[in-house]
Amino acid sequence: MASSAFPILVVAPERVDDAILSSGLIRRLADEAPHARFVVAAGAEVAPIYRDVPGLEWIVPFEPQPLGLQWFALWRQARRRRWGLVLDLRGGGRFAHLLSARRRAVKRPSNPAPASVHKVIEAARLVRLEDDPPAPYLFTGPETEARAAALLKPADVPGATEGPILALAPAAEWVGRAWPAERFAVLAAELLGPRGPMPRGRLLLLGGAGDRWATETVRRAIARERLIDAVGQDLLVAYACLKRARLFIGVDNPYLHLAAAAGAPTLGLFGPSDERVYGPWGSRTRVLRGPRDFEAFKALDPGFSQAMNHMQDLSTSKVTAAARRLMAETEPDEPAPGE
Repeated sequence: MASSAFPILVVAPERVDDAILSSGLIRRLADEAPHARFVVAAGAEVAPIYRDVPGLEWIVPFEPQPLGLQWFALWRQARRRRWGLVLDLRGGGRFAHLLSARRRAVKRPSNPAPASVHKVIEAARLVRLEDDPPAPYLFTGPETEARAAALLKPADVPGATEGPILALAPAAEWVGRAWPAERFAVLAAELLGPRGPMPRGRLLLLGGAGDRWATETVRRAIARERLIDAVGQDLLVAYACLKRARLFIGVDNPYLHLAAAAGAPTLGLFGPSDERVYGPWGSRTRVLRGPRDFEAFKALDPGFSQAMNHMQDLSTSKVTAAARRLMAETEPDEPAPGE
């Protein structure tokens, strides 16, 4: 006799990076409950990462409204169903308790002085998995993989190659976390140049639709036939592309976490961000900062609101050296004879 469906309502985080870092919970649920059927409530920016979740019934648009009316609207859509689990990753207070559910896991408001707990651990605690936290993971279907493959296909021009991919995401949501674009350009030229570790490599540029200005300087650092322009692609396609990357380098932005989740060797450039909370997750990831730690930046800019670049003291030479080390440490095994 076939088992009955196990309906799960997931209220996704508002921030993209939080959604990526908590994504391993959905994989764990899908693995352990083969008959799980997912309904995900998510904002437009976050929704694409859930598009290919197995057993997905639908994605409910969930955008902030005055007086918190988005929660009332969601309740009206969810109230008639008996849920196996309501997983509220956004923190809707009493919302989950107004629904009929066998089990509820709800994000609580942060303590006024929270410890520096990584977001992966924080999410795992909701379902009592902090001793075995699920690593971030996104599902990709055939259509998403096909779109990524089309992007990564070498250009039909003389000199195009299928060399290894260096992925860069130069843009930052706030100028204080941005590493200068001209340094990203120098970095790309050195790593992909004749004396670099990827002399036949290609450059994969990543960013949102509004980030094209931040990538323009970097785009000019490489010949057109060696450039893969993925700026403006949706997050899940970017993730599928990153599964083929030999190395990713970026500042504290969602693409950093996409790269780590995709298994790419990932170097995160940090300044006024706490890597204990938002560092890239995984054994193939590294964090690099200049001479100042997070507390030093916090003392300089307590509200993290100054319109100034805090990353100037992280030199290009230091990043290049760290990139070379990470490539050496993640060198793929040589194929066996005959393979």
